[in-house]
Amino acid sequence: MTHSTSATLDAGSGANSLPGNTGVNMEVTYKKIAWRLIPFLVFLFVLAWIDRVNVGFAKLQMLQDLQFSEAIYGLGAGIFFIGYFLFEVPSNLLLEKIGARKTLARITILWGLTSMAMAYVTTPMSFYVLRFFLGVFEAGFFPGVVLYLTYWFPAQRRARVNGLFMTSFAIAGAVGGPIAGLIMSRMEGVGHLANWQWLFILEGIPSLIAGIFVLLYLPEKPANAKWLSAAEKQAVTQALVAENTSASKHMSLKDACSDYRIWLCAGVYFCIVSGNATIAFWTPSIIKEIGVQGNLQIGLISAIPFIAGTLAMIWNGIHSDKTGERRMHSAIATLIACIGLIVTGLTLGNAVVALCALTLAAIGILAAFPVFWSIPAAFLAGTAAAGGIALINSIGNLAGFAAPYMIGALKTSTGSLSSGLYVVAALEFIASFLVIVFVKKT
Repeated sequence: MTHSTSATLDAGSGANSLPGNTGVNMEVTYKKIAWRLIPFLVFLFVLAWIDRVNVGFAKLQMLQDLQFSEAIYGLGAGIFFIGYFLFEVPSNLLLEKIGARKTLARITILWGLTSMAMAYVTTPMSFYVLRFFLGVFEAGFFPGVVLYLTYWFPAQRRARVNGLFMTSFAIAGAVGGPIAGLIMSRMEGVGHLANWQWLFILEGIPSLIAGIFVLLYLPEKPANAKWLSAAEKQAVTQALVAENTSASKHMSLKDACSDYRIWLCAGVYFCIVSGNATIAFWTPSIIKEIGVQGNLQIGLISAIPFIAGTLAMIWNGIHSDKTGERRMHSAIATLIACIGLIVTGLTLGNAVVALCALTLAAIGILAAFPVFWSIPAAFLAGTAAAGGIALINSIGNLAGFAAPYMIGALKTSTGSLSSGLYVVAALEFIASFLVIVFVKKT
């Protein structure tokens, strides 16, 4: 896979002007766009991620209250991704047709309502159904934002931009843990509801409010941005038009789906996501297993791996853009994740070493994301980008179903998390292998 260099605008770190558009400083313009869009998009995804994974904290009390097994939890946590898989491509194609504002607002409001409904789960079936619909309603958000950012930023800037947006994974883990721990420790018995019920309700409400603000705040494309000058709008639009009409990019979904690179990317992403789902849904349980007690303490300590992962994600994206290299930046990150997961599994009896190893795993897993998404964006455009990005993400996110369910089943049968961590480590190694062997050097 080669990184696209066909755009007339050199949008790398040295790209400050666009020929024919004197007076437009592109570096300043792209920074202006980033400051307007990225913080709000990060905030939205933090809400989505918290509502997706707060079941991992609810589990600490919910399983005992409802008499659910670890296997029931693993299936319920993972079945989210079945709904996500089935509706993600249609959602992204709809975004391309009706626009980002309406699509992202619809997604945000519906996932907030479903998350709040999780407070009233009483049986395994109701647990499965609500988790499935949470996936249905959230489907399309992440690939939709990845697609939305291609409307604003050229290929040479996307690793750093994707990295900034994808810090939402890590930020959600860093702030979500302490918030969940605080709610769980303070809200027990308030209003005759259990602490895990309050967790779902209180963390679902902000999503409802945020969905309304999507309609008020997000512009569809550069041409609709009132905070850009006419010259800036023209410069940004011309750069993207030149890039997206390149002969090296697929313009139809049919052509894109016949390209082996789509399926290779889907396989690599499946392996990466298996690690992300593991740390998202099982970090509280891992920290509890290494001997930490108390919901607030577990929540605070669970933030450590995600803080480290945030820094690694930003650095890896910036360094990848600076060097123009994608392949090794991605492969080395997943190899680090593999090592971290293996050592975590081997050292669960040693709290300090296990926490350090889990942090190392989070660094590798999260650092892989922004660089990975620069690879398909380099050869997809238009409808192919809408469908292709969603297809890669939906297939890859099946790992979000497989990994939690597999770990839960293995923990139920073996009594330990170690065997599941080793399987996920193997998948991270496979990701490194696929990238090194099959992705072309840039």
